[in-house]
Amino acid sequence: MQDKTLIGSEEWCAFPQLGIPAIKARIDSGAKTSALHAINIKIFQKNNVDWLRFDINPIQNNSKSIIHCEAQLIDQRIVKSSSGTREKRYVIRTELKLGEHNFTIELTLTNRDSMGYRMLLGREAMVGRLIVDPERRFELGQPSSESLKEYYYNDFKKKGLKIGLLASNPELYSNKRIIEAGEMRGHEMHFLNLKYCYMKLSASNPEIHYRGGLVLNDFDAIIPRIRPSMTYYGCALTRQFEALKVFALNSASAITQSRDKLYSLQLLLNNGIDIPTTGFANSPLDTDDLIKMVGGSPLIVKLLEGTQGKGVVLAETKKAAESVINAFKSLNANILVQEFIKEANGKDLRLFVVDGKVVAAMQREAAPGEFRANIHMGGSASIVKVTSEEKKIAIRAAKAMNLRVAGVDIIRSSKGPLLLEVNSSPGLEGIEGATQKDIAGEMIKAIEKNFKFHS
Repeated sequence: MQDKTLIGSEEWCAFPQLGIPAIKARIDSGAKTSALHAINIKIFQKNNVDWLRFDINPIQNNSKSIIHCEAQLIDQRIVKSSSGTREKRYVIRTELKLGEHNFTIELTLTNRDSMGYRMLLGREAMVGRLIVDPERRFELGQPSSESLKEYYYNDFKKKGLKIGLLASNPELYSNKRIIEAGEMRGHEMHFLNLKYCYMKLSASNPEIHYRGGLVLNDFDAIIPRIRPSMTYYGCALTRQFEALKVFALNSASAITQSRDKLYSLQLLLNNGIDIPTTGFANSPLDTDDLIKMVGGSPLIVKLLEGTQGKGVVLAETKKAAESVINAFKSLNANILVQEFIKEANGKDLRLFVVDGKVVAAMQREAAPGEFRANIHMGGSASIVKVTSEEKKIAIRAAKAMNLRVAGVDIIRSSKGPLLLEVNSSPGLEGIEGATQKDIAGEMIKAIEKNFKFHS
């Protein structure tokens, strides 16, 4: 008993011969055989002997950190898993480093993605060497987060990340700038056309394919820039990437709720962010009271499905407002009715928020003969000094929508700044041109900062 080493129910170990510096193991005396997570297992011949090549993701929930291993095949066995299923597995023999102790054990190779640990240490490996106290954990110590980053994550920083830009038009200024900014910072950038992506839904092997059958499962991060007409499919693809543990600069759920104008306004109000007085109704019979509700004419009528200034009508008189509202309602179109901020004089602000900071701001003004309708409609852009209150509103709005990147539109009124809209795929051309700031670079920095090393 005195010669045996006390260990807990979980321990960190290493496999020097396989090139694995650290992996967390579940200690299970109820299991006879030890098991190691392995994928892409292939047999090959070395000196007329069967060997195995296989890949290991040593950290749970991190498919990006991959170690390529080779080991001699010593056996194939039928193993009954904890779920009761029987599986034929390859068996290897290799050196295990556990604390200060090194000894050789046998391991079966299997895909443990659905399990809580990449490694399971069974009783055959423990006999004569180890004693387990199930109430304890990490009796032999554990690596620091800095050590883990040195082992695995820093290797990505040296090589750069593989980043996909999920969008529709590779010639768009914003998309070209993001690709350029990522490459300038040493990353491998790929433009992924939404229309060319398709996905395989599977509990054991989900995939995303690209035109021609190329599998897109090896990306580190994606930047979704989804045009409004592709919101449903684009968000479905983004969710699939997230299911594959790919970091999304803006999540599918955040994009989805930002595209729902009514819901997004309700979220903003619930977070104490003021907006122009807005009405929403289902029946044309309530048109008169709806107009009164927002302060009468002139007023703005917005289609809920409209975006980027489309589906926005300025009704300058009550009669015009009634006609527009009733026309939309006769088509069963969902609309918002919003007060018109006269004192804004056709101007609004666009504040660009990246990772919780306002990185740039501009003022937009409608072209002569046009109206702004409380939303950007074109015209000119110029640099502007925004107040601390306006910055706080923009940051709070992006946070309320769970967006790491957002274009936040604010209008200055006699009541103070009012929030108009939060855009999850804001354009870069106008604001980079007006401010001369590298906003695309800020987006790439946000990926570098937030790309998580899961342990």
